[in-house]
Amino acid sequence: MECSLIYLEGLILNEIVQLGHLHINLIASTNQLATFYSRLRACHVVICLQILVEHAGRWKTEEEPLPLLEAYTVAILSYAKATSCLSSECENVPLVLENLAMSCLELLLSLPEHVPDALWGEFQSSVKLAHSLLQENGNTQLHMLSAMAQAPGVWNNSTLCSILSNEIPEIDRVNEFLQMEGPTLLNMRIKHLIKQNQAEKAAVLAKMCSAYPEYEGKGNFKQTYFVCLCVTKTQEQLMQEVSE
Repeated sequence: MECSLIYLEGLILNEIVQLGHLHINLIASTNQLATFYSRLRACHVVICLQILVEHAGRWKTEEEPLPLLEAYTVAILSYAKATSCLSSECENVPLVLENLAMSCLELLLSLPEHVPDALWGEFQSSVKLAHSLLQENGNTQLHMLSAMAQAPGVWNNSTLCSILSNEIPEIDRVNEFLQMEGPTLLNMRIKHLIKQNQAEKAAVLAKMCSAYPEYEGKGNFKQTYFVCLCVTKTQEQLMQEVSE
C-alpha cells in the first residue's frame, strides 16, 4: 500500500510543481489552471479509492456488509467520472479500479442477506453509468459488475436460478448467460457455492461452463466439476460420470 500511495502522491506533487512553474513564468491561462485542478482532483479520487481497497478488509462484512457496498458503489462511479481528467502519468491507476471491482464482486457474492431494493437500484444505476463512461475510453473493467447488475439480485438471474435448480433452460439462454457473465465471474460463483457447502449446485454450474465451447481451456471448469462430483456422488456414480 505504501508504495502505491507514494506513487500516487508523487503524481500530485508533480502536478503542483507544474503549476508553480506556470505561475513563475506568468503563462498560466485560465484553461491551464482548470485542467490542472481537474487532474489534481482526479488523482485525489484515485488515492481515496486505493485507501478504500486497502482498508476494506478490516471492515466487519459479516456484521455490516451493506455500508461497504454503498462505499464501493460511490467509489466506482467517482472513479469513472474522474477517468477523463487523469493525465498520461496516471496510466497505471486502472489497477486501482480492477482491485476495487474484484473486491466489490467478492462482497456481493458473499452477502448473507437480500440487498434492499433501494440500495440494489443505486448499485445498478451507478454501475451502468460508470461502465458506460469507461467504455467511451475503451475500458471494459466493469463488465463483470455490469453483467451482475442486469439482474434483480446477485443470485436472481432467471437463467442462473434455473441452472442451479437443475431445471436446465434452452441452450440458447444458457449460452447467452454464460457469455454475458464471463469465465472469471462464473468461476467466482462456483467457488462461493463450494465454500457454502453447495457442491451439487456448483457441480451443475461447472458442468454447464465446461460444456460451453468458448470456455474450453478456461477456468478449469472440467476439473472443478469432477471435484464436486467426488463430494456429492458415490464411487459408482462417479465412475459412470467419468466414463461418459
